[in-house]
Amino acid sequence: MRTISKWLVAIITILVLSQYQSANAGFVGMPSSLGLMMKRISFSNYTLPPMAFTQFCLRYEDQCKPQRMIFRGGPVRLTSDHWEDLRQVNRKVNSAIIPERNTEGLAGEKWLIHPARGDCNDYAVTKRSDLLKRGWPARSLLLSEVVTPWGEHHLVLVVRTSAGDLVLDNMTPQIRPWAQAPYQWVRIQTPKNPNYWASLGSRSV
Repeated sequence: MRTISKWLVAIITILVLSQYQSANAGFVGMPSSLGLMMKRISFSNYTLPPMAFTQFCLRYEDQCKPQRMIFRGGPVRLTSDHWEDLRQVNRKVNSAIIPERNTEGLAGEKWLIHPARGDCNDYAVTKRSDLLKRGWPARSLLLSEVVTPWGEHHLVLVVRTSAGDLVLDNMTPQIRPWAQAPYQWVRIQTPKNPNYWASLGSRSV
């Protein structure tokens, strides 16, 4: 009897591991199978947006207009076409902009769309702009300020999908679940209005 129980436990363990591995393998191609395995970002209290974001909105007013919410306005369903959109935009923008560090501090932050040279801010807003042009709703494309492991403030684009919240980042070609990005999360745009930002709750995975 104990031998049968051990075999059952072994079989169940193998099945669970195989499902987990297939889900992670699917993420390389199109991660719809990860929906139940990924937690979403927990929004906390409203907070002030970055100062450079205010200047960005003055320069690009169309990027900061709230969109009318349709029904409940939930996350975008991550189809194979949508996944290809994310891959193409992430790859093209990362290769199109020549990286150039901002050595002037806050005074040098301009947040430009499609500059020839730029820093993380320019990559993030360009990706958001390109996805908006492809028909993605603004509620699913959220700019987020993070802090890197070496203490540098950094801007990424968080895309809210049915498979979880994904991160488009100029420091890696990979599109990662937000909980797998090695950052301290500071603040993020809110889905209902891109002009409102919220501080971020703890990472719960």
